[in-house]
Amino acid sequence: MLSVFVVVSNLIVIAVPEHEDGLVFMFSLITVLICLGLYFYSKKGIFAGLVSFAQGYETIQKKLIREMSTPTALCDEQGYIIWQNYAFLDMLQDENAKLGNIKAIFPDITDEMLRYDSEAAFVHSSFGEKRYKIELQKTAIAEDSNTPISLDEAHKKVVALYITDETELVEYKKLYNDSRLCEGLIYLDNYEEALETVEEVRRSLLTALVDRKISNYISSMNGLVKKIEKDKYFFLVMDKDMKRMIEDRFSVLEEVKTVNIGNELSLTLSIGVGMGGKGYQANYNFSRIAIDLALGRGGDQAVVKSVEDIRYFGGKAQAVEKNTRVKARVKAHAFKELLDSKDKLIVMGHKMSDVDSFGAAIGFWRIATAFGKKAYIVSGNTNLSVKPMKMRFVENADYPKDMFISGDKALELVDKNTIVVVVDVNRPSYTEEPRLLSASNTIVVVDHHRKGSETIDNAVLSYVEPYASSASEMVAEIVQYISDDIRLTSQEAEAMYSGMVVDTQSFTNQTGVRTFEAAAFLRRSGADIVRVRKMFRENFADYKAKADAIDKAEIYRSNFAISVCNPEGTESPTVVGAQAANSLLEIRGIKAAVVLTPYDGKIFISARSIDEVNVQVMMEKLGGGGHKAVAGAQLKDISLEEAIAKVKEVIDIMMDEGEIE
Repeated sequence: MLSVFVVVSNLIVIAVPEHEDGLVFMFSLITVLICLGLYFYSKKGIFAGLVSFAQGYETIQKKLIREMSTPTALCDEQGYIIWQNYAFLDMLQDENAKLGNIKAIFPDITDEMLRYDSEAAFVHSSFGEKRYKIELQKTAIAEDSNTPISLDEAHKKVVALYITDETELVEYKKLYNDSRLCEGLIYLDNYEEALETVEEVRRSLLTALVDRKISNYISSMNGLVKKIEKDKYFFLVMDKDMKRMIEDRFSVLEEVKTVNIGNELSLTLSIGVGMGGKGYQANYNFSRIAIDLALGRGGDQAVVKSVEDIRYFGGKAQAVEKNTRVKARVKAHAFKELLDSKDKLIVMGHKMSDVDSFGAAIGFWRIATAFGKKAYIVSGNTNLSVKPMKMRFVENADYPKDMFISGDKALELVDKNTIVVVVDVNRPSYTEEPRLLSASNTIVVVDHHRKGSETIDNAVLSYVEPYASSASEMVAEIVQYISDDIRLTSQEAEAMYSGMVVDTQSFTNQTGVRTFEAAAFLRRSGADIVRVRKMFRENFADYKAKADAIDKAEIYRSNFAISVCNPEGTESPTVVGAQAANSLLEIRGIKAAVVLTPYDGKIFISARSIDEVNVQVMMEKLGGGGHKAVAGAQLKDISLEEAIAKVKEVIDIMMDEGEIE
């Protein structure tokens, strides 16, 4: 109506132009008077309408929150629920839970989560048969003049909980994860060697029986297996079935050993599995890495590689020595080609270099100098048993003054025309100077220890053979094949021979035909056995420390000898500890001996066995490694008592899981 009045008044003003000023003033005044009249007349009604709307809005808002389909609740910092909506009560299906403690309903919610200071936190928990995702949002209740009561500090801060049912999502995720494919490779470790022990007419039967064992095992896991070569298989299984294989600890490893149709040598398997990768290609690459690790660790084991970690199973059989030297000849010729293209060689072993590491380094030094190349040996801290042997070279005028150099000096010398040779170790962090591995593009690794999760992955030539007795044995074979013109001096031959003596415990451990052939070569090259024996005689303090360690040995779980070697007064505490472990094995009924030596702020552990316990697996659980019968580890920032407890815990776990019978 007011709009009609305004339009009419404007038309009158246009129609009577001679009185437009007065008309405009009159009509404006009338409009203001009408608005004032409407305001005072409708004020109470408008205010009542606004109040009514506000009350209705608040009621609707409360109703919407109460009836919201998302379970919602408020609790204090102690977890006591102070408000909850209908969906929350429906989720609980229990009126007795009303205004209870949220921690009793969802045990995964902790006091720290309720008292956190960040904006939001998330937790996954379950109630009944359902899974829930819970968002915890901290908020504060502000007091104002309209607050009817005064709140204490404990109740000014509350936690809002928004709960989402993720039961189906979790089930679908599990279904997806369980149905992902895992890829694996199976290699027969000693296929050719086993066939040679069987009559020719029965060889096909042996192969068929092994094929059947492998096929039946993979089929029992709902998988597919395909033979890709005479001694190699490729298989596929789903993730859920791979978990069964892991729980089963790959029993096919032991089943294949039972195949016997007159073969003197039992067949063993190596299994490499890749899982959890982004796509089939990633899993296949994982399986290739895993099978290389399994073979590099001596075979007769399964290695499972995923994005997160690498797990090992089996490895109870001793690595089988290859009677053929084809691989040694191939590696020797490959190294010769590398050496021809370079003008300098730097060789290094592991930290706290031992006799075997020293002997192998001397062998490579001789190879390089025989081909007219400049060669250096990186020498840092060494065992005291190495020093007399090292002094024979340092004090000999026939050898250059710079034969032995420090790690820093080696870094100054290395360039693109330098070969860096790593002996007696395949872990980057254990090498004498790890920085050399990134400074050189040409790295050669020669080692007899089993590979672990940490390996030198940028080597252009890798020769890792766990069946070899020592790195010195491997280098002695390379010397024989690389050239007929290389002649070792008696000092060099004795250094390499000493490495073999120490690592084989005077040819009683990890020895084969090739070990004695290499020893014979070194003997022909001038190694004096009597002189070597004299160099390894013990002093009286070391002998007493070893006897004391044997005297204090504790027999744990009937078959394990555990002792501590006191380093005070000894020249080489870690060597004495290893010797004590060897001596404890002579006790009847002892399956494995472990000696702990506190030295230089660390706990050095030496583990030894004969054939019943894989001490390498035992030491790997403590961060170390080694061989099936000879292994060790180093523990930092731990007391001696805690270290002994860790060793016992590892033994308990291995016995409970069946790794030790």
